[in-house]
Amino acid sequence: MCGIVGALVFQGSDFEVTESYITRMRDTMVHRGPDGGETWVADDGRIGLGHRRLSIIDLSTVANQPMANEDGSIVVVFNGEIYNHADIRAELEALGGHTWKTDHSDTEVIIHAFEQWGIECIHRFRGMFGIALWDGRTRELWLVRDRIGIKPIYYSIHDGRIVFASEIKALLEDPDQKRAVDEEAFFHYLSFLTTPAPMTLFQGIRKMPAATWMRITEDGAIEEQRYWDAAANAEDLGDMSEDDIAKRLLEELRTAVKLRKIADVPVGVFLSGGIDSSTNAALFSEGEGGPVKTFSIGYEGEYDSYQNELHFARRMAEQVGADHHELLLTPKHLIDFLPRMVWLQDEPIADPVCVPVYYVSKLARDNGVIVCQVGEGSDELFYGYPWWKTRLDLQRMNDLPVPRFVKKAGLALAKALGKDQGLPYEYLRRGANGERIFWGGAEAFTDTMKHRILSPRLRTKFAGRTSWEVIEPVWKRYRAGAKQPSRLGWMSYMDLSMRLPELLLMRVDKMSMGVSLEGRVPFLDYRFVEFAMGIPERIKTGGGTFKHILKKAVRGVIPDELIDRPKQGFGVPVYEWMFEELGDRAREELEEFCDETDFFDKAEVMRLFDAGYLAEVWYLLNFAMWWKRFVRDA
Repeated sequence: MCGIVGALVFQGSDFEVTESYITRMRDTMVHRGPDGGETWVADDGRIGLGHRRLSIIDLSTVANQPMANEDGSIVVVFNGEIYNHADIRAELEALGGHTWKTDHSDTEVIIHAFEQWGIECIHRFRGMFGIALWDGRTRELWLVRDRIGIKPIYYSIHDGRIVFASEIKALLEDPDQKRAVDEEAFFHYLSFLTTPAPMTLFQGIRKMPAATWMRITEDGAIEEQRYWDAAANAEDLGDMSEDDIAKRLLEELRTAVKLRKIADVPVGVFLSGGIDSSTNAALFSEGEGGPVKTFSIGYEGEYDSYQNELHFARRMAEQVGADHHELLLTPKHLIDFLPRMVWLQDEPIADPVCVPVYYVSKLARDNGVIVCQVGEGSDELFYGYPWWKTRLDLQRMNDLPVPRFVKKAGLALAKALGKDQGLPYEYLRRGANGERIFWGGAEAFTDTMKHRILSPRLRTKFAGRTSWEVIEPVWKRYRAGAKQPSRLGWMSYMDLSMRLPELLLMRVDKMSMGVSLEGRVPFLDYRFVEFAMGIPERIKTGGGTFKHILKKAVRGVIPDELIDRPKQGFGVPVYEWMFEELGDRAREELEEFCDETDFFDKAEVMRLFDAGYLAEVWYLLNFAMWWKRFVRDA
């Protein structure tokens, strides 16, 4: 895992890419690659690539990047891992015609695979990746983001060039890059705690959607294509029995975990004591010569909103004979970390779980581990959230043949009674307007609350608009591509399209790379996702049990007490902490922000404090701190 950066100058521009220009951007990301950094610039100054390296596979210097093929016509920088690189290399060697300079670098496999098959080579890659490849033969730049969106690529087109990087802060080192808020992205941020791709909160800076490639030519022409889709590529498992599906599930997951053990450096596991991380730890331990290193986070004190799970993690660690490590967090950890959190995020990821992810990553790195497996993706694929049942039931009710005017009448009545801020009104509003009930697993403000909290100027600007406009294209793509569409299938697809790539996986990427640690995600192996998306809804929700089929598959692999205990997410007691120093800090920051800017209605923001909407306060605080760090004080 590394940090990449580069720039291509279009025809007609007299800008020249220099080594110092690329290197300055590259070295904003030293945390992503502390093991070395190199830069390549073409002789004509029209294209340049930079790379910060975190050495994981093939630790030799000959595997450094930017890396070129034997005649220098193809140059690549790459962030991530290709887990099946050895198999692809063997295939290429059998075909012949390729000269190899490394022993087992996955980067070199990318180069020769592109030589052999062109851009279609990406269909052979099993891994996570952000790839930038310059083809000097056709003078085209290719950018590729992996299928699930585990690795980010940001880009900006301005002043006759395209500039790209693994992090936004690298792009901001370009002296011509403007710093201003994209108000459209801000409007949607208030719905989703993050900005939906391809938007970012920076005006003019974009992020590639998952499972897409871009081809950029010297004349500035850009072609973008989506090369994979979770619904369209789902397996057809309709005729398979539940027992056979459970057996196959475990086999596929075992393969995904085994692939993510491939490394020339120590690998460990984040262990919360839940089903997902416990299964990772159990499968990881199979065939190991020594104990797996596991890492857990808890909190000092007891909180109503979050109960420590450390005893469950210890139970699993004991079962697999792990070398187990723990850290207890306090409100001071959060307060001390806030400035660095904002800097590492680049744009707000308004999920407080960023805090424990950072500290558990640091715990692992401090104990000599360079790579850790994490459990993201399981809940979204296997009906793992209790509140999903509510959304699913509401969608079933909404699909009943009730005339829309009846729903509209109920909406008007609720509004007249002043009941228009809560979730019941929001769901009724969506149903009355023909929208889906489920907008994703991360929702911040209801439509009514969002419009109230906006400043009068923005309230007018966005009057009559909702964030359904960014979800509707995803819904249409699902309906067009899904082989066996279902209500639950839509919910998984929606989270695979937005919440996972732009929130959950970004918090893993930004926080783990902040301490130079690579996070790997077995549950989001693309072949495992294709299998999981093909499991019928009746089997996923069997018996009304959350994660029914996953629990059946792993029973006997992990202890029953971990399988049967109540669901608890990886959380943070932000509610209680808001009554302490964090709350005072938040009020002070937001008052100052409202006085300096024209984004929020100050009275409405203060009302959130008084009414106890403290989670919502955290979302606004994230935006205010980001603006202060990256816009005002830039």
